[in-house]
Amino acid sequence: MAIQYSIIPSQEILTIIPLLYKINSEKVSVEILKERTLEMVSQNYECLGIYDGTSLIGICGMWFQTRHYAGKSCEVDHVIIDESYRSQGIGNDMMEFVYKHAASKKCNWVELNTYVHNFPSHKFYNNQGFAAYGYHFVKDITK
Repeated sequence: MAIQYSIIPSQEILTIIPLLYKINSEKVSVEILKERTLEMVSQNYECLGIYDGTSLIGICGMWFQTRHYAGKSCEVDHVIIDESYRSQGIGNDMMEFVYKHAASKKCNWVELNTYVHNFPSHKFYNNQGFAAYGYHFVKDITK
């Protein structure tokens, strides 16, 4: 069966939780992930689902916003493809879907963050034509 790519309807967004939990480096509880994901869909967030038949084998979150330096943009977030489906061209096809979807929403560019230790993703995104423009810094203000 062919791999299918489609935007997950907001009423089905919680189907991403098992894959999202796999890449959750801070291991936020499933309950909190569900709560936050439901809130995200009300904030210009969409999620691309990658399916083999009815099985969700990958996800790619997309945030749509207008930035002063870029205009309308799409920020890719929490990308994961099941390990058994990697190195088969699915990531390239996924990104082509993202580019077309972002263009259909009149975005000027696609941007993303990736963890500094995730070297395979750096190579992948460089091969996709992404360039590193800066660093993404965070500060936990709850501590």
